[in-house]
Amino acid sequence: MAGRFLTLEGGEGSGKSTQCKRLAAALEAKGIAVVTTREPGGSPGAEEIRALLVNGAPGRWDALTETLLVYAARADHVGRTIGPALLAGKWVISDRFTDSTYAYQGSGRGLQRETIRRIDSVVLDDFKPDFTLVLDIDVETGLGRAGARGNSESRFENFDRDFHERLRQAFVDIARRNPDRCALIDAAQDENAVAEAIWAAVARRFGL
Repeated sequence: MAGRFLTLEGGEGSGKSTQCKRLAAALEAKGIAVVTTREPGGSPGAEEIRALLVNGAPGRWDALTETLLVYAARADHVGRTIGPALLAGKWVISDRFTDSTYAYQGSGRGLQRETIRRIDSVVLDDFKPDFTLVLDIDVETGLGRAGARGNSESRFENFDRDFHERLRQAFVDIARRNPDRCALIDAAQDENAVAEAIWAAVARRFGL
């Protein structure tokens, strides 16, 4: 079976990391070899860049610098982790990918969409996921969940409420503009219900 590239997207506290693991387990139960990864990060070099992005004060970087850092990490991630796994016939599940850049650095921080598109075209040559699950949750609940984790990587969580509202709307808009690639999942449900909804969408998309 050919490799497939799946991504999970959403705002802070939407449950992506947990659902990546659950989706991987469900696919492995079907005999599919799976690699799980994340952004920013996912390769040794990209993990070093991640530390620059997720730590420190919200205003540490301007939007363009932040985007260039994200794409430097993404280039390494695709070249060293995602690409080789897909060529080996494995399915790759990534916690975040390009949609997060359009949401966070674009809608959230105000960088022009066309600027991101041009950077993306140079770095990735229009490489995109086969399928994307967008986990939607209201901002207050999501930030509450994220805060309860006690995660030290809290730079983006510390942006103001309006930033997070823009993020949420951006992800919903992405899902609605790309119905052939994206499925919008209600992430306010309990963990099992979210996992079931994700599996139903993936099974339907790939005939599993």
